[in-house]
Amino acid sequence: MMIDASAEDFDQQTGGPVTIVDFWAPWCGPCKMMAPVIEKMEQKYGDRIKFVKFNVDDDKQIPQRYKVMSIPSLVLFKDGQAKEKVTGLYNAEQLSHYFERKLAE
Repeated sequence: MMIDASAEDFDQQTGGPVTIVDFWAPWCGPCKMMAPVIEKMEQKYGDRIKFVKFNVDDDKQIPQRYKVMSIPSLVLFKDGQAKEKVTGLYNAEQLSHYFERKLAE
């Protein structure tokens, strides 16, 4: 199950070998379209990737720290360090391809 991170536990939630953080907001139409794709990816990769979501309305400093200027944005963390960010809508095939590449690194 996808973890809801808060500003207080964000650093703790992004620890671990590979974590994807979905930066989103409840008013964001594209975020709503992306949600079922992320859920599908969590079902497929949940044993190898930790999935976390962060509502950008809850805290402005966390998104700024990772230069999240628009949503939806996915930030890839490896061992607690932000490595890469992708922004916009992606389908399941595109995200699968991306995750497979990142897991192989």
